[in-house]
Amino acid sequence: MAQDLTRGGFPLKNRFMFYTQMDSPIGNLVLTSDGTALTGIFHPHQKRYAKILENSKQQSALFADALAQLQEYFAGTRKTFTLSLSPHGTAFQHKVWEALCKIPYGETTSYIGIAKSLGKPTASRAVGMANGKNPLPFIVPCHRVIGSNGKLTGYAGGLEMKQWLLTHETKYK
Repeated sequence: MAQDLTRGGFPLKNRFMFYTQMDSPIGNLVLTSDGTALTGIFHPHQKRYAKILENSKQQSALFADALAQLQEYFAGTRKTFTLSLSPHGTAFQHKVWEALCKIPYGETTSYIGIAKSLGKPTASRAVGMANGKNPLPFIVPCHRVIGSNGKLTGYAGGLEMKQWLLTHETKYK
């Protein structure tokens, strides 16, 4: 079942956020929340990472379910997530992210495949841009999108992380 991404979002500058940190097999992660839903997952090399730590309040109790589900994912025992999500994005980005949630665990599709599924076969670049703005990696599985030639293409966490995630999912499929 696909995640429901319709709750709206958070502007990083204008809304008080909460965060917690998590060690994972792919490095330290910061999870953010608006107090009700998960709003983001970030890596230390992302631009927002430092701003989150400066402008947010650490609050681990809000994240118990998200941390547990992510730990299960990294252990290979969880293939879908059941979390309240509130990613910030445009209407088009939300459509792309909803399409990403339909990609089965351990499988991949291309940017053009997502564009076609949205009825916009010439929008593969726009799909790539929306994919790159996904604030909820792993849960909204943007790592499952590859080039139409079958090669790995851009990923906010780097191609090495993208390859690790795809290999991980193939192992536990």
